[in-house]
Amino acid sequence: MRRNFLIGTLAAAILACTGTPAFADANVLKISHQFPGGTIDEGDFRDRLTRKFAAEVEKRTKGTLKFQIYPGSSLMKTNAQFSAIRRGALDLTLYPLPYAGGEVAELNIGLMPGLVTSYAQAATWKNAEVGKAMTALLAEKGVIIVSWVWQAGGVASRNAPLINPEDAKGMKVRGGSREMDMILKAAGAAVLSLPSNEIYAAMQTGAADAAMTSSTSLISFRLEEVSKHLTTGRGQAYWFMLEPLLMSKQVFDKLPADQQKTIMDVGAELEKFGAEQAKIDDKVVADIYTKAGAKIYDLDANAIKKWQALARETAWKDYAEKSPGCAKMLQLAEKTL
Repeated sequence: MRRNFLIGTLAAAILACTGTPAFADANVLKISHQFPGGTIDEGDFRDRLTRKFAAEVEKRTKGTLKFQIYPGSSLMKTNAQFSAIRRGALDLTLYPLPYAGGEVAELNIGLMPGLVTSYAQAATWKNAEVGKAMTALLAEKGVIIVSWVWQAGGVASRNAPLINPEDAKGMKVRGGSREMDMILKAAGAAVLSLPSNEIYAAMQTGAADAAMTSSTSLISFRLEEVSKHLTTGRGQAYWFMLEPLLMSKQVFDKLPADQQKTIMDVGAELEKFGAEQAKIDDKVVADIYTKAGAKIYDLDANAIKKWQALARETAWKDYAEKSPGCAKMLQLAEKTL
C-alpha cells in the first residue's frame, strides 16, 4: 500500500509540474498558440481551428495520433514558439508568421502593408509562385505549413480614429510587423512592438493610443473596452496577416506516411473554415464595438491607395533591399496583385 501510495503521489507531482499525464502516450502532440482558449464550437476561431484539426486527425488515425492544446501562450511565451518548432521542441503552433521575421527576414512579407487587400487575393498565395517559395523556405528552416490562414485587420484607438496615413501623426501605435511599423513611422507615429495578447494592457494604461490587429483579435482580446474608435477591415483592407498552422518538420518527418497525409489533408480542408470565420469576424467586430459605444469607420479605395503608396516607398523597398531572397519573394508576391 505504501508503494502504491508513493507511485500515485509521484505521478500526481509530475502532472502538476508538466500538465501532462505521467505515463503519456508517445503519440500525443502539443499545439501551442497565443489566442484565448474556448471549445470546438465557441470562442476565437483560431483556437477552434486547432481543436477541429486535433479532433479530425485523431478520428482519421483511429486514435494513433492525439493532441493537447495550450491556448493563451500557456505552454510557452508567444515569441518563443517559432524557434521551438524549428528545433522540434514544440510540435505545432498557430502562429502569426511575421512574428518570426527576426529569425527569417523573408517571413515579414506575411504582414506587408498593402500587398494583400482582399481574401480572394490572399487565397491565391498557397498555389502561386510566392506560396511555393514560402513553403520551400520554411521547410528549409525546419517548419511545415499545415494550414494557410489569412485575416484582415483593423485599428482600435482610444481618442481619435486612424483611417488615413495622415491620421497617425503623433499617435503611439502597435502595427504588428516591422514593415507595418515602418510606414507608421513614415506617417509620423511612434510605434510599439508587442504581441496581440499584450495590447489591452498597453491601451488601458495609455502606453498605446491605437493598435492594428486582426478582426478576431480585436474581438478576443476585448479591445472594445479600451477603445472609442474602430476602423474595420470589412470589404477591403491594407492590413492582412498570414497566421498559418505550423508543424515542426523534425516531428512531421518521424511520422509514418499515412499520418503525414492525414495531417496535411485535414489542414487543407480547414482553410475554408478559417477564411469563412475570418470574414464573419470582420463584420461581427463592428457590431461589438458599436454596442460598446465606439464609432465605426470603413476604408474606401482612396484610403487603401494612400497606404499602399506609402508602403511601396518605404516598407516594400526596405524589404527588397534586405537580401536577394526578400527581393525575390516580393517580386513573386506582386504577381498576385
